[in-house]
Amino acid sequence: MRFALSVPPFRSPSDVLALAVDAEANGWDGVFLWDHLRWDDRVDVHDPWTLLGALSVQTSRIRIGTMVTPLSRRRPWTVAKHLVTLDHLSGGRVTFGVGLGDPPDLDFDDFGDEPSYRTRAAITDESLDVLAGLLEGSVAHHGRHLAVTAAMRPLPVQRPRPPIWIAGRASNRRPLERARRWDGYVPISAGEPLTPEELAAYVGPHPRDDWDLVAQWKPGVPADEFAGAGATWLVRSCDPREEDWFHGLRRLASSVPE
Repeated sequence: MRFALSVPPFRSPSDVLALAVDAEANGWDGVFLWDHLRWDDRVDVHDPWTLLGALSVQTSRIRIGTMVTPLSRRRPWTVAKHLVTLDHLSGGRVTFGVGLGDPPDLDFDDFGDEPSYRTRAAITDESLDVLAGLLEGSVAHHGRHLAVTAAMRPLPVQRPRPPIWIAGRASNRRPLERARRWDGYVPISAGEPLTPEELAAYVGPHPRDDWDLVAQWKPGVPADEFAGAGATWLVRSCDPREEDWFHGLRRLASSVPE
C-alpha cells in the first residue's frame, strides 16, 4: 500500500510546495493536485501544472500529478507535452489523473466549455486515445470530436508512457469500465468514502496485476483492510469548504502516513 495526499491548490503556491516537501520528508508516497479554474469564488485557485513543475524539482521521491484533470477542455497534444516535460523534470515520477470535472456551471459553462457530462465523457475517451498515442510516439486518430495524425518528441522517461488513472463516481459503472483500459481507477464517493467491502464489491477483480486502485481514506479503517480489498493507494485530503482545511492538510503532511 502506498499513501498520498490529494491537495487543492487553493492556497499560495509557496504553501502548496512547502506541504509537498514536508509530505515527502515524512514518508508519503505521492502528492496530487486538483485541477480547477474556479471553485466557489472565495478561495484562490492556482494552476496545478505550473505548481507541478516546481514540485518536480523540489522533491526527489514522491509521485506527482493531477487528481484529476478534465481532459475534455484541454488540447491533448498540449497535455502530452506538459506530461513529457514533467516526466523529464521529475525523473519519471508523473502520474496523470483524468476525470470529467466539477462543478459543471462554475468550472465549465461559465467559461463557454461543454457542461454536459455525457458529451464531455465522449470527448474524454477520444482525447485519451490521442494523448496515449502521442506519449508513446505517434497517433493517427479520426473520430467525431478529434482528428489527429502526428508524432511527438521527446518521449517520456517512463515507457511506454506515464500511468493514466481514470476517476469516476463510485455509483457508476461506465467510468470503471473505461478505467480498465488504462492504468488505474480513482472511485470518488459523493458521500462517505467507500468501506473496503463496498470497494471490493464495486470494483471486482483487477484487469492486470499492475493496475492501481486508489481508495479514499475512511476514518477508523486500517490501511491493510483497504489493501485486502485490492487498493494499491490510499489517499487522504481535506474538504476546502471546511474551516481551517489547509491546516488539516499540513498536519497530515507533517505526520507519518498510516
